[in-house]
Amino acid sequence: MTKKKKVIIIGGGPAGLTAGYELLDKSKDYDVVVLEESKVFGGISRTVNYKGNRMDMGGHRFFSKVPEVNEWWEKMLPTQGALPMDDKKLHRKSNTKKGGPDPEKTDRVMLRRNRLSRIFFNQHFFDYPISLKASTIKNMGLGTTFVVGCSYLKSAVHKRPENSLEDFYINRFGKKLYSMFFENYTENLWGRHPRDISPEWGAQRVKGLSISAILKDIFGKVFHKKNRKVETSLIEEFAYPKLGPGQLWEITAKEIKKKGGEIITEAKVVGVKKDKKNHFTGVVYEKNGKKVELKGDYVISSMPIKDLVEAMNDVPQKYLKIASGLPYRDYMTVGVLSHKLALENKTDIKTIGNIVPDNWVYVHDRSVKMGRFQIYNNWSPYLVKDIENHVWVGLEYFCNEGDDLWSMTDDEFAKMAIEEMAKINIIKSPDEALDYHVERVKKAYPAYFDTYEHMDDLRNYLDTIPNLFCVGRNGQHRYNNLDHSMCTSFEAVKDILSGTTDKSNVWNVNTEKEYHESK
Repeated sequence: MTKKKKVIIIGGGPAGLTAGYELLDKSKDYDVVVLEESKVFGGISRTVNYKGNRMDMGGHRFFSKVPEVNEWWEKMLPTQGALPMDDKKLHRKSNTKKGGPDPEKTDRVMLRRNRLSRIFFNQHFFDYPISLKASTIKNMGLGTTFVVGCSYLKSAVHKRPENSLEDFYINRFGKKLYSMFFENYTENLWGRHPRDISPEWGAQRVKGLSISAILKDIFGKVFHKKNRKVETSLIEEFAYPKLGPGQLWEITAKEIKKKGGEIITEAKVVGVKKDKKNHFTGVVYEKNGKKVELKGDYVISSMPIKDLVEAMNDVPQKYLKIASGLPYRDYMTVGVLSHKLALENKTDIKTIGNIVPDNWVYVHDRSVKMGRFQIYNNWSPYLVKDIENHVWVGLEYFCNEGDDLWSMTDDEFAKMAIEEMAKINIIKSPDEALDYHVERVKKAYPAYFDTYEHMDDLRNYLDTIPNLFCVGRNGQHRYNNLDHSMCTSFEAVKDILSGTTDKSNVWNVNTEKEYHESK
């Protein structure tokens, strides 16, 4: 009998758990051990349950044009076969699948939700992405709209060389819209001005999106164009787990255990061992104050590349310097419970309590530090313990570990955030906050500056280690969406099963402009 090979997976987030499940599902020849630093699964896609009110860390739309991803989600969480509580009560329409589970009777179900995310600017809501319609012109004013139009035409005729994210945005939206809706928000998000950020970030996150793409989408709707290509940022409906994104990864972890995989939580990887032939031999993790060495034949890593390389032995100084200089942006959020919001619902979308129907809102107000806020009621009615009487909002802030924001106590941070909430009229007064809960996420966003320009050199070095596969957002230091993080693991598993050491397929996920953007 052939001895099974051991695969060590670092990280119990989407990429790590996808890899673990896929390996066990596709072959009986591997033992799988997943090492997760925390007590919970999902990484930044986890769900936090606070007194029956659930928080989604960052807001996760489940939308993909990759059939393999959609089939995987359907297997783990079947699409709703009946309407969820709020759609039923409000007589709203959402898609159902014949024979699918009823959200009112079971938790293992994927809801279908209407997407609405807008920009909050000068006490007005604007569509995200910016749309060209009467309400936009009214909110901006005729004078500003005229300047926006002229600015866009100028950018369409005279394209800038794209040396920075600022150039990227101005080429697609014009200088005026850029200054209104991109410049300050981007600097708030990254802690750097867009002129100091690589344009590659824009290529990753707003792929194909521009004024021309928005116009095409508008006319596609007007003329009922069939099979119109929809940019990811323009989607109108998405899937969402009944109990938040973390539910999917909790289920996946259980399925891995059912298939014989081992998962060790509260296990922080502190060492990654290589032999003289540059092969991985195993890892060292810390649990309950003790160090444990675990030998293995393959390592699939979704831990931040900075931490991975710093944990290795015998890394040439050149590559260690690149890894150590890779930047990240951290994230803090406070869930705030109140009876109502001061924001008026001027849309024709019905909601429980007639709150604004947004999933999340981008805050473009220079008077506050807040970056976004989520309204959890609108993601899933099952995220809120008493949805008939409470609104559960997540206020999101971007920071660096150790800076002034991060160094605040939870109470100090919540007080500041709730005061900002009242300042921009989300609630009338800070006294309307009934309860709150603070969460912090380290290395939430891999950033595209500092030593990132040498990332290809670091990748080439990592590829010389034949039994190492880097997957996921932090594992590749790439601002991937959820589905693309999963795809990196699909590809890594294919490589392990086929025995190849060429990992270009793993790294190439979501790098080409049209990669999986259309079927």
